[in-house]
Amino acid sequence: MASSGEGAPVIIKRKKVVGGGGHHGGAWKVAYADFVTAMMAFFLLMWLLNATTEKQRKGLADYFSPTIPIHRVSSGSENPFGGDSVYSEDQLMRDGRGGSDRTTSDSRNSRGDTGLAEAAQDAETEAMKTIEEELNGRGGESMVTEEALKHIVTRVTDEGLIIELFATEEAALFEDGTDEPTLLMRELTGMIARVTGKVKNGFAIDGHVRANPVVRAANPVWELSAAQASRTRRLIEAAGTAPQRMMRVTGHADRQAADVDRMAFRNDRIEITLLRSDKERK
Repeated sequence: MASSGEGAPVIIKRKKVVGGGGHHGGAWKVAYADFVTAMMAFFLLMWLLNATTEKQRKGLADYFSPTIPIHRVSSGSENPFGGDSVYSEDQLMRDGRGGSDRTTSDSRNSRGDTGLAEAAQDAETEAMKTIEEELNGRGGESMVTEEALKHIVTRVTDEGLIIELFATEEAALFEDGTDEPTLLMRELTGMIARVTGKVKNGFAIDGHVRANPVVRAANPVWELSAAQASRTRRLIEAAGTAPQRMMRVTGHADRQAADVDRMAFRNDRIEITLLRSDKERK
C-alpha cells in the first residue's frame, strides 16, 4: 500500500507584488532643469531691459549679432552661395559690411534707426559746441569786443544751445522801460546772426525783465518782456537770418529771475535758444 502523501499535487503560489515607489527613469528631471534654466534666462532678460539704457542695449545687441568673416581664400566648400561670388552686389551680408564694390560708410552699416539718430545728435552737439566757442571768443579771434563778451553766457542743453544776453548796471540791452535796443544789443545780435548762419537750426527767443520796485496798477513787465523778445527777433532777421528759422518768441515778465534780487539788472536778459532738430516742432 502506498503512503498517504504520494499522490498529493504540488501547488506553487506566485505572489505578485506591485510597488508604488519604484524607479521610473530620470528624463523628467532633464526637462524640468531645462524649463528652470529658460525661466531664469527670461527673467534675467527682463531685468536687463529695465536696468539698461537704449545705448547699452544696442551695444549688447551688436555684441551678440552673428557676423560672417569673409576671406578670399577658398575654404574648400563647393558653391556655398549657389555659384555666386560673395563679393557681388547681390550677395551683400545682412549687416551691411559685406563685400561690395562701393565704399562702405557709417550710414550704410547696420546701425538701425536708433544708431543713426544718435550719430546725427552727436554731430549736432559738436556743431553747437563749435558755435559756443566762437560766441565766447575761444579758439580764435572774437567777433565782438571784450566788453560785449561780458554780457554773454552760453550752455548746451537737451533743448539746444542757449545763448543768454544779460544787462548790467553799467550797460543795458534796451533803453530803460522800452524795447529800443542799445548799441551793445545791436552788436550782440549781429554777431549771433553771423555765427549761427553756419547751421539751419531754428530759434526760440525768450524775454525776461526785472521786477518793478513798486507795485503799480498797470504792471508793464509782461508787455515789455514780450516786446523786447520780438524786437530781438527782428534784429537777428535784419542781420541775415531767415525768418523761417524763428520757431518761438515768448515773454516771461519777471517770473524767472536769474538773480536772487528780483529787481537786479541781471534779470534783464534775452535767452536765444538754437534748437535741436527734434525740438523745433515741439
